[in-house]
Amino acid sequence: MRQVLKQEQVAQKGEQVMADDRFTFNSAGQVHELELAIARAGEWNAALVKQMCEGDRLVHIREYLLGQAEIKYPEHLIDCDADPFIPEGWKVEEHQKGGSFKWNSAGVLFYLSDSQREGRVIKGDKLREKLAGRQVLNANVLDYLLAHSHLIPEEWKKDTRGHTQYIFFWGTIYRGPSGYLYVRYLSWGGDRWDWDYFWLDYDFSDFFPAALRASI
Repeated sequence: MRQVLKQEQVAQKGEQVMADDRFTFNSAGQVHELELAIARAGEWNAALVKQMCEGDRLVHIREYLLGQAEIKYPEHLIDCDADPFIPEGWKVEEHQKGGSFKWNSAGVLFYLSDSQREGRVIKGDKLREKLAGRQVLNANVLDYLLAHSHLIPEEWKKDTRGHTQYIFFWGTIYRGPSGYLYVRYLSWGGDRWDWDYFWLDYDFSDFFPAALRASI
């Protein structure tokens, strides 16, 4: 009988130790510390917090903190050979294929012709001629970035002078319902990234860089 009681006491003691070792928020300060960490982590919302608490996700986070796992970011490969998105009523006049492009913002250069500098402008059709033979990025890159806008660098929103810039993807030229030629661009609208288009007969200023593929 004594042996049974002793075993029960040991078991109860072990259960108590395990219970005491479980994590609980024992102060408002710990809750506030977690809230501050989430705020520092960027664009979090209630849905993301809920996802973090689902399934085994916190188990994996714990494994990472203990050095038992590592974070591996996905590679963003853009298929520049695929057919581009075509707005309703438009046609593709020209689509320069560019194979597979592994996204890296350092692999993108902004090009301005000499005719766009120092307050000067150049007609879009003339600029198109100057871009011939260069590795211009096509609209597939534009649409991929819109679908994964977290990849777009913060510095793309404005140029070095603080002016909004309109980044053109000359690798795809469209013909609109009216018969005019257009090229699409990416720009920051104040609360989100979006695309629009410009007629090739318009003037292109130094706010309108062309996105080129760099060799890195």
